[in-house]
Amino acid sequence: MKKTHIILLVLIAAAIAVLISFMGDVTTYDTVTSAKEKPGKFVHLIAKVEKNSLDYDPVKDPNYLSFTAVDSIGNSIKVVYRNTKPTDMEKSERLVLKGRVEGNHFECRDILLKCPSKYKDDMNAAKKDLGTAVNYETK
Repeated sequence: MKKTHIILLVLIAAAIAVLISFMGDVTTYDTVTSAKEKPGKFVHLIAKVEKNSLDYDPVKDPNYLSFTAVDSIGNSIKVVYRNTKPTDMEKSERLVLKGRVEGNHFECRDILLKCPSKYKDDMNAAKKDLGTAVNYETK
C-alpha cells in the first residue's frame, strides 16, 4: 500500500471514532415512563408543573425545591431540584428538566424554562400596525 492510502485510512478511522464519541453525548427528550425505565441515566424531560405542588421555602432552605412534573401524556413524577427556584417558574408553559431518576423521584440538575410567547396575544395588533405602516408608505 502507498503511504497516501495508509494516511487516508487512518484519517477515516479517526473521523469514525470522533462521530461515535459524539453519538454518546446526544440525548433525546424522554417521557416520565421512559425515564423511569432508565434509572440513574441522564435524561431530558419536557413537563409542566402541577398546580399547587411547589414546595419551596427560601427561609428554611433556599437550595431545595420540589414539585410534581406532568409530561404531555399525563404521567407524573416528583422532582427535586437542589438549587434556587428559577424566576417566574409558575408562569412557564413547559420546563425542560435535565437529570436522573433516583428511586421514586427525579433528581434534577438543571431547569430550562419555556416561556409563553409574548407575541402570541399581540398578533392582531402587530398585523394592524403593519397595515398602518404600509398604508402610510403608499400615501
